[in-house]
Amino acid sequence: MEDHNVFAGAFVDRIGERRKDPDWLAEALSSDETRFVPVWGERCLVGGDPPGAILLDADAARRFVTHDSAIFLGLFRDRPAFSVAIPGDLDPPFRELGEFKDLRYLGTVLPPDEANLVAHARALVLWHSATLYCGKCGSASQPSAGGNSRRCCNPDCSQEIFPRTDPAIIVLVSDGDRCLLGRQASWPEGRYSTIAGFVEPGESLEDAVRREVYEETNVRVGAVRYHSSQPWPFPSALMLGFVAEATSSEIKLNDGELEDARWFSRDELRSDDVGLPFRISIARRLVDHWVDGF
Repeated sequence: MEDHNVFAGAFVDRIGERRKDPDWLAEALSSDETRFVPVWGERCLVGGDPPGAILLDADAARRFVTHDSAIFLGLFRDRPAFSVAIPGDLDPPFRELGEFKDLRYLGTVLPPDEANLVAHARALVLWHSATLYCGKCGSASQPSAGGNSRRCCNPDCSQEIFPRTDPAIIVLVSDGDRCLLGRQASWPEGRYSTIAGFVEPGESLEDAVRREVYEETNVRVGAVRYHSSQPWPFPSALMLGFVAEATSSEIKLNDGELEDARWFSRDELRSDDVGLPFRISIARRLVDHWVDGF
């Protein structure tokens, strides 16, 4: 099996030591070798057949590159790479090169390394747009460390602010030859997925698995085993995937988050009668691996 989920994989060498080297960053911003990932609003640029991420050179990106808009990502295919934020209220630029598309679409068509790169770029651009002020004193903040953090502009505070990542568990619960899936009322008719929820303060990942499964379905879980993880930049979650064994089987929707929950056999999930999660999601990977007997 692949060793990473969609949007994951160590394809960008983040070379963190360069983030606080202003001379190196300034040189990289103007280098012919450097490539820029344009992020228009929440979308990234794609073009070609088969589709590929459009990476700009310094000349093409120059009109959008400012101190606040360019974020150093690292080395991608041995070249310095930056994301560049383009306000969504502008008409989409670079129409001659391609079209700006949502990340959920890009995850289905881009090569793994490009999907990883654009997810990284988009996540940081959106974080900056949502973190304009210091959460400690309320003063304005400005980019720092090549855009990989922000710093409060108030000299009496100078709080350093780091990108937020919210840990969430997602789990395939099995009971012999059947597994537990649930559905939310807002989903397309017939779609079911694995149980998921955010980790709470002071809670281990295993405890979060057991709590979420019980809260949503009334099913008790015993053994919990780590499977894999996936950065899920919608906008800033880290999905931590597990497989777990049920120690009870009666379903009751305790907290009302789910519209329905059921036990499914492998044959049912192989049929077209059940709508499964998006193929780019770790939820789908957990289901597929269980169906295939992993």
